[in-house]
Amino acid sequence: MHVIVCIKQTPDTAARVDVKDGHVTWGDAALVVNPWDEYAIEEAIRLKEKHGGKVTAISMGPESAKEALKTCLAMGCDEAILLSDPAFKGSDATATASVLAAAIGKLGTADMAIVGKQAIDGDTGLTAIAVAALLGWSPLTFVSKIAELDPAARSLQVERLQEEGKQVCAARLPAVLSVVKDINEPRYPSFMGIRKAAKAVIPQWAAADLGMDPATVGAAGSTVKWPAIYPPPALEANVEMLDGTPEEIASKLADRLMANKVI
Repeated sequence: MHVIVCIKQTPDTAARVDVKDGHVTWGDAALVVNPWDEYAIEEAIRLKEKHGGKVTAISMGPESAKEALKTCLAMGCDEAILLSDPAFKGSDATATASVLAAAIGKLGTADMAIVGKQAIDGDTGLTAIAVAALLGWSPLTFVSKIAELDPAARSLQVERLQEEGKQVCAARLPAVLSVVKDINEPRYPSFMGIRKAAKAVIPQWAAADLGMDPATVGAAGSTVKWPAIYPPPALEANVEMLDGTPEEIASKLADRLMANKVI
């Protein structure tokens, strides 16, 4: 099997988000592999270990995204490719999906693509569906378990996590899966893996390498525009400490909640 894992480099979850000159910034915060994508990487590696084949990690981003791809290699991915071009800047989920789909198509031998359920910066969760639609592959989102997989029969069965429970779905390969954290526990990169990744040469594909018109990617090819970005107003809050016995505090709290029409 050839499994593609699509990852994104994002700011650390502890980063402070700010808006400067109409642009979102995280300052000097560390950049890491999108936390949701760690589960996608782990699941792709587990599939390789069980069924054989290889795992290729791809990411669209600037030169710095190579560090995130090296993390993928250190964890156990076999190859990594960076999709980077000034024309890609400003891509929304639709334009990003078109670049990822073009890269997967260029690889040509993939049986499955796996992504995290969403990126912690954009939070749209649209990329997996859009990539599947562009490729004409089976879309399976919020996957919490790959219950059955038969590469020879080109079939798989998964469990999808939903608010009211779990849903069992069967599909044909090739397929695009977005996974949730219930699916596994990501491994730590091994020492040997880190050493190997440090020496790896990661190829870089631009729009021309993918046969893409720059007008169809980046801000020019995006369906969503951001005419203005500004931080929400700061919230003001007052804190009142209630004294007394537990019963008296409960009574006072109930009075305050009723006075403010909370209950």
